[in-house]
Amino acid sequence: MSKVRVRFAPSPTGPLHIGGLRTALFNYLFARKHGGTFILRIEDTDQARYVAEAENYILASLEWCGIGPDEGVGAGGDMGPYRQSERKERYAEYADRLVRSGHAYLAFDTPEELDQQRSAAEAEKQTFTYDATTRNGMNNSLTMDGAKVQQLVESGTPYVVRFKFPPNEEIVMQDIVRGEVRVESRTLDDKILFKSDGMPTYHLANVVDDHEMEITHVIRGEEWLPSLPLHVSLYKAFGWTDSMPQFAHLPLILKPDGKGKLSKRDGDKGGFPVFPLEWKDPKTGEVSSGYREEGYFPEACINILAFLGWNPGTEKELYSLEELPHDFDLQKVGKAGAKFDHDKARWFNHQYLQQAPGEELATSFEKVLAEKGVQASPEMVLEVVQLVRERADFVSDLWEQSSFFFRAPESYDEKVVKKRWKESTPELMRALSDLLQHIDPFTAEHIEREVKAEIEAREWGMGAVMNAWRLLLVGAAQGPSLFHIAEILGKEEVLKRIETGINRLS
Repeated sequence: MSKVRVRFAPSPTGPLHIGGLRTALFNYLFARKHGGTFILRIEDTDQARYVAEAENYILASLEWCGIGPDEGVGAGGDMGPYRQSERKERYAEYADRLVRSGHAYLAFDTPEELDQQRSAAEAEKQTFTYDATTRNGMNNSLTMDGAKVQQLVESGTPYVVRFKFPPNEEIVMQDIVRGEVRVESRTLDDKILFKSDGMPTYHLANVVDDHEMEITHVIRGEEWLPSLPLHVSLYKAFGWTDSMPQFAHLPLILKPDGKGKLSKRDGDKGGFPVFPLEWKDPKTGEVSSGYREEGYFPEACINILAFLGWNPGTEKELYSLEELPHDFDLQKVGKAGAKFDHDKARWFNHQYLQQAPGEELATSFEKVLAEKGVQASPEMVLEVVQLVRERADFVSDLWEQSSFFFRAPESYDEKVVKKRWKESTPELMRALSDLLQHIDPFTAEHIEREVKAEIEAREWGMGAVMNAWRLLLVGAAQGPSLFHIAEILGKEEVLKRIETGINRLS
């Protein structure tokens, strides 16, 4: 095998969907596995849908995930330019080559004439297709003499270049994921390769660029599988069969119920992002959430995407970006669509949150505290994080799990009060307060030993004491070990909360 060269070639028409990010990841992993090169190419031939901010968004998304390109836009290289809009002069030459060799032709049909053909077909309850059966009745260079064609071209009459599929040919293709694929040429329409505005379509530019950039493997989404017969036919028409890349079409990422392709609307409905980063639509101002802003670790996002369509064949589920290339194999990519599971995505993030260094989590959590106007020492924040992290999926969850450390209860859970606060409870809590007053050092271990000994000696009942005490410190029946809560709050704050709670609830 020649040195592996793969490319991720998105169109900057909007935010990068996680399906596109997965395509980038699989290309990156394949390149790393084989010691190859991962290239980023921007396919911006669709000027009508071009969004200027989208290119920077794509670059930022790849960078956040740690899968930046080795070559291409943002990285440079010897085979550029890497934006198709900067290569457009090349494509006209290749389109002319196909026309001269008889593999393509000029079509002068106006939009009105094409609409008439469609309407006529619809009247017969059929669908008009510009192909081998209809092209000889259209206004193109196949039905005109050379002088007429030359006259139209020189007069500036708009035209497109269409590929000329042979009428009766079986096109046989190989796909790494799907195996052998066979298509009859008579079922294919003569796709436009070069538009009247002087820009190539995706099909021509894609094949030319892959050839010139010496791409060895084209790894892309399943939605491009219908284009494969044309692309393979273009390689043959140019005489590039020997250097044609191998193809692999990745399965779709499906809605959580498996019914159709995952969309932004599904994310909005299900309360989860479908974009790697937050996106603000430059036209409407609408803001769409991103995995980064929702609190996902980039490592978790990578792990989520890796398992959407690929399976290592083992029980292992947690992979670092450095580990993935070793086990990654296109042969283990499935053909069937991969259902997106939001609960599984949260599970992945939970695993990475548990693995993250405490100092790193504390620093992130300090930002959450600052937004809420809370000031606390770094030492206290770190202690709190280490105590409650097991219950959190995201850094933002840490506030829900620990807010009582930073703000004394202003109210008390009514259900807990009704169930746990008895007539004798105030006296019990005053006795506990007296005990705590004299405990020194005020550490979790020491507090636990003294309190449990007192409960046993006075036969108070563990539940009666601990449930009421938790209510006064936390305001609800939640939180980690009471003894650790007490240590972090400190003796003065614990006694203050007990006194305040007794006064409010009695």
